[in-house]
Amino acid sequence: MTMKAAFITECGPAQNIQYGEIDKPSVTGSQVLVKVGAVSLNPVDTYIRNGANYWELPNPFVVGCDLAGTVEAIGDEVTRFQVGDRVWGTNQGLLGRQGTFAEYCSVDQEWLYGTPDDVSDNDAAACSLVGVTAHLGLFRDARIQAGETIFVHGGTGGVGAMVLQMAKAAGARVIATAGSEEKAERCRQLGADVVINYKTENELEAILAAAPEGVDVFWETLREPNLEDIVSVMKERGRIVIMAGRDARPDFPVGPFYVKCLQLFGFVMFKASADELRACSEDINHWLSSGALKAQISQVLPLSEAANAHQLQEDNTLGMQGSIAGKIVLTP
Repeated sequence: MTMKAAFITECGPAQNIQYGEIDKPSVTGSQVLVKVGAVSLNPVDTYIRNGANYWELPNPFVVGCDLAGTVEAIGDEVTRFQVGDRVWGTNQGLLGRQGTFAEYCSVDQEWLYGTPDDVSDNDAAACSLVGVTAHLGLFRDARIQAGETIFVHGGTGGVGAMVLQMAKAAGARVIATAGSEEKAERCRQLGADVVINYKTENELEAILAAAPEGVDVFWETLREPNLEDIVSVMKERGRIVIMAGRDARPDFPVGPFYVKCLQLFGFVMFKASADELRACSEDINHWLSSGALKAQISQVLPLSEAANAHQLQEDNTLGMQGSIAGKIVLTP
């Protein structure tokens, strides 16, 4: 049996992605066969395709981390799901696991979560990796509390939009940045209390105008963080979260950092445990179902357009093109 998939046989540019027939996976043990309804694209997908790997890839390697769909078959050790259940998941295509951009995926049950009846596959897929990333940083690491003030760089970005909404759901006050009036308005619709247009305003002055005592949590999405500036706008005992910038080597302002009793958290979601991610999924499902969390989908494309989607994502992540606001979702 074969299936359609978007895959590579060697790392390199987006054009290396082929769309064609490969073997359909089978399931044994604790594996679940998912008939894919939707997948979404993340910057990390483009890095792995381009060769930034710390592990060996299957060959052919199906690209992608996120998926949502319906259980088609289960291994004899599966206890969490039954055939016909709707599920979503992330953390595939990482650590040597096969990816998700295919008609069918074999996924260990520990990386899958039930999809609420009132949530679409497109929305579940779009919120998966970015959702658990935001949740881990906000709640496991920064331990944000109601009444605190958080600053998030890029409130309409993949992770940024999740951070903004989850922080609001937790009762925090949110300051976000945007690069256009259209994106600023989107931040306000998502619940931002203050929006700073980083193209027309002085960001540091605007942050301190909105939070004269400083911010409790600073969520950095930029690849080249300026830690001197970040520390300057932090409240005492504040927490800084960093989740991007593999090649960044900025100067570190040791003095003001320790005098303010600050904490700095760096993390990648794929090193979280299955139990940690499952805890994230419970809140994400609740908020998606209640409407407190809304998927931010910029474009929906057919899976056959995977190479073009990768190029579009790369143009925005690395080229700062600014042509997408939210996630690219693909459907088989």
